Amino acid sequence: MSIDHYENFPVASVLCPPALRPAVLAIYRFARTADDLADEGSASVSRRLEDLQAYRAELQAAVRGHSSGLRWRAVFEPLTAQIRLRRLPAALLHDLLDAFEQDVNNPAYPDRTALLDYCRRSANPIGRLMLHLYGVHDPRSLRESDAICTALQLINFWQDLSVDGPRGRHYVPLADLDAHSVARDELATRSDNARTRRLVADLCGWAGAMMREGAPLALRLRGTVGWELRLVVQGGLRILEKIEGMHYASVARRPVLSSLDAPLLLWRAARMRRGPSSKR
Repeated sequence: MSIDHYENFPVASVLCPPALRPAVLAIYRFARTADDLADEGSASVSRRLEDLQAYRAELQAAVRGHSSGLRWRAVFEPLTAQIRLRRLPAALLHDLLDAFEQDVNNPAYPDRTALLDYCRRSANPIGRLMLHLYGVHDPRSLRESDAICTALQLINFWQDLSVDGPRGRHYVPLADLDAHSVARDELATRSDNARTRRLVADLCGWAGAMMREGAPLALRLRGTVGWELRLVVQGGLRILEKIEGMHYASVARRPVLSSLDAPLLLWRAARMRRGPSSKR
């Protein structure tokens, strides 16, 4: 799972209330450090899993209010304090570690249901933790948060096809590959052709529909969190728009957002209404 996904944290954002920044930073450091253990450096699979097991033991100690060890003290001392202060749901933090452990094993995803189950643990806990900090717990908001977070994760996958494929990271479900007569090797070799473009278009349509399903949450939430979420939604839709603009050739090259996109995202966030699209 690329750490790019965590760029959607409101870390140090002017829109993040100062009172919540310590909690947001603690969660961010926890997730980023675990992601590095799972995906960075040259450690073997067995070593990565051992490190993640040790990391989980530190989380369990933090949940019990115990002191952290030396190795990840900078992560778990602030997290322990925020778990106590903000009553952070431990199950969501454990879900993140489940996803990181799954990523180490680099499994194939047979269908969209399997990939959504991965996103349920790799992406959705982030949104639920943020809602918890803002005191939002109603079922509708949680469902819409899950839709936004899963959509962001999927968009990250389709944005990173040219990077993940050569590294042997394959998140495209096998059923989608079969439906478009695309072989996994074509993703690994960044083969840009009519079939891979149709595949990417289909996958982007799926992610965009999910983002629009969750977008009403950004309009209901009051204050800075609503504006933060509007920008997150519009950022995800803008990436999809860029993939469309390159005729869905993200197997060959990676589209990115730049500072030049900021005015457009702000304008679109301000104009959001029911059912926002990437073209509004």
